[in-house]
Amino acid sequence: MNDESNTDGKRTWMDEIEVKSEELVNRVKQLAADNKVKRIRVVEPDGDIALEIPLTYGAIAGGAVVLAAPVLAILGALGAFVAKVKIEVVKEEDTETEDAAT
Repeated sequence: MNDESNTDGKRTWMDEIEVKSEELVNRVKQLAADNKVKRIRVVEPDGDIALEIPLTYGAIAGGAVVLAAPVLAILGALGAFVAKVKIEVVKEEDTETEDAAT
């Protein structure tokens, strides 16, 4: 997990998750529903970035995240060609809320 602090009072970090191909679409949907997630990258086993999905607050509608059908189709096709992929998740959190909790 990488951790960085921005000058705008937000902390950004990246998690890496390895998933099986059949779990790829569901896992990306779960991650996209998290309002702290700002970007999702799907990385092939050889290290190449297969897909990068930027997420914004505008993507959240009524508590349900709507991912475009073409993105889900690409994820499904990618899952058909590889056994395992790595998902890099870039998250962002206000440092003021973290400081208030401590």
